Amino acid sequence: MMHGGGTSDTAIVAGKLANKAERSAAEPVERRAGTEGNASQQSTHRTQSRASVTQELERIRKTAKERKKEKFTALLHHISPELLAEAFGDLKADAAVGVDGLTCEAYEPNLEANLADLHARVHRGAYQPLPSRRGYIPKPDGGKRPIGVAALEDKIVQRAVATVLSAIYEEDFVGFSYGFRPGRRAHDALDALVVAIERRRVNFIVDADIRSFFDTVGQEWLIRFVEHRIGDKRVIRLIRKWLKAGVLEDGVVRESETGTAQGAVISPLLANIYLHYALDLWAERWRRREAAGDMIIVRYADDFIVGFQHEGDARRFLDEMRTRLAEFALSLHPEKTRLIEFGRFAAENRRRRGLGKPETFNFLGFTFICGKSRRGKFMVKRQTRSDRLRAKVKEVKKVLRRCMHQAIPEQGRWLRQVVRGYFNYHAVPTNSRALATFRDEIGKAWRQALRRRSQRDALTWRRMGPLIRDWLPKPRILHPWPSQRFAVIHPR
Repeated sequence: MMHGGGTSDTAIVAGKLANKAERSAAEPVERRAGTEGNASQQSTHRTQSRASVTQELERIRKTAKERKKEKFTALLHHISPELLAEAFGDLKADAAVGVDGLTCEAYEPNLEANLADLHARVHRGAYQPLPSRRGYIPKPDGGKRPIGVAALEDKIVQRAVATVLSAIYEEDFVGFSYGFRPGRRAHDALDALVVAIERRRVNFIVDADIRSFFDTVGQEWLIRFVEHRIGDKRVIRLIRKWLKAGVLEDGVVRESETGTAQGAVISPLLANIYLHYALDLWAERWRRREAAGDMIIVRYADDFIVGFQHEGDARRFLDEMRTRLAEFALSLHPEKTRLIEFGRFAAENRRRRGLGKPETFNFLGFTFICGKSRRGKFMVKRQTRSDRLRAKVKEVKKVLRRCMHQAIPEQGRWLRQVVRGYFNYHAVPTNSRALATFRDEIGKAWRQALRRRSQRDALTWRRMGPLIRDWLPKPRILHPWPSQRFAVIHPR
């Protein structure tokens, strides 16, 4: 299955970092209901297939863990019809359609035959991915983010390959990497960062952002990184095909020598592999060998925060990181990357120098603030980014204008879902004020929409109040304190 090969050291390093992560099972994924037929037979078959796939992946994971510096030379046979069926089941039924125009609903009635044909084409080398369809999703700042929407069969094969590769790389990736990994959520990264800043000697923060990461990834560098662990040429060819498939926009297929399509199923894993070798291992070695004091790091995709005890370490790291990333065709965003004074002594140190309050930084939708508990102890406070809150309210207003004449219960049910979904992510300790503000703004927007459809404009706040109380959930904290959840996930 594997053979020895000269690769760079991919050992995961323990040490000073407070946010060393442990392995956990993949998060559950909502699946579609099965096709019509004998439900019990289908359920039994699916259960048996899932068990078989799980056993195969566990063997791969065990081998990867035990033999860190060797290559997997025979992987394609793991892309079985059963794994392809699992991959299809994990796709969202209402996902955007690629250039093939094929939906899950149309593919599913003849699923077994379709997957058998797809499996055969993959294994004899006849499978050819289609170009991704260019799409755009709104960004919180009002702009649009380009994404590539893959064809249905490309999504299936990419998800199957990503599942196999993840079993290997999850044993290699470092603990401070959180984005797009099974069993790791954005809140795990947020908790780890708060705990690290509060428990370690952090006085300075490097808030870093890689400029246009998915568009500037060096494809040849990516292949070389993958080949550190993957020696199966057929899997490498599949990855090359996906990188070269191009994007269809305005009737023209555009290919690129750089980048990996943002939105493709395989892209998050490839991005993590790229940054694992280009950044993570280097940063881990720098912490061990170069840092004079404490150093912590939390990375979520191409957005990462690095904390330092000493300003000199922070400045040297930032300068050397620019050089390091440039070697792999990457650069830091000049407006989104900065060094600030932040930590338990930041307020006092700045006061002595006649400066104002410590600066804040943003990470994963929250603004991090130096604060104090009721007992006067240093603590990191998190508040929803004000620009993101305003952008979400603006988005809701647009929808309300379009459905202004819907029945009030119909509007109320939708707004309840919106507010509840917002709270599910943002309802962290120290963020109560932002939750209340969001609910108030949604209530105002709803009243405004209802008043527009009435010529008499008679909807007073006395009448509106009961609607808001009945339909919009009250703000309450849903997440535990970071140290509490961190202690459960990472028991010492």
